[in-house]
Amino acid sequence: MAWGGRKKRKKPPVRRAVALGYDPDRDQAPRVLAAGGGDVADRILQAAAEHGIPVREDPELLEVLAGLGVGEEVPPAAYQAVAEILAFIYRLEESLSGA
Repeated sequence: MAWGGRKKRKKPPVRRAVALGYDPDRDQAPRVLAAGGGDVADRILQAAAEHGIPVREDPELLEVLAGLGVGEEVPPAAYQAVAEILAFIYRLEESLSGA
């Protein structure tokens, strides 16, 4: 009996997203506001688009942040990467506002 030797199809990677928030009056570090994969990630990205919130793809940072629960602060090991993202967003907001 011959076997067809079908190749296994690779599943497309599940889309994942993490939303961060930072209130300097309340928080010591940015916090996870929402996180998830698949449909949840799609809803996070859709909400960002609807509210004009910039999105940045960073697979390495995603790995760190995806392990956190909602409400948890970003760990010190990720401060530099998150600070770069926040600085980018602040500069973008300033340029869009004409400041």
